[in-house]
Amino acid sequence: MGFLDSLKTMFSGQERTTEYWVYVRCNRCGELIKTRIDLQNHLSQNDDGGYVVNKTLVGNQRCFERIEVALYFNPRRELIDQNISRGEFITAEEYLANQG
Repeated sequence: MGFLDSLKTMFSGQERTTEYWVYVRCNRCGELIKTRIDLQNHLSQNDDGGYVVNKTLVGNQRCFERIEVALYFNPRRELIDQNISRGEFITAEEYLANQG
């Protein structure tokens, strides 16, 4: 986002989020993992005008399984679809409930 866009956002009262958090559970060992997607820098543009990001997540506590995540966003950078292999998506609440 450029300087003028930042000023426009500041004065319009609208705050545009630039990050998206992903929470997953490893199918092999059950470890919970979270990662941040930077919506300004991590996305690649699709042929249809939307965006995609592919991430490989590896936990650091148990089995070190490689979890492949693909997230698809529309042109406004809103999540429209997601795929995962060797893991499952969980909610932020599930992640937080199991921390501590």
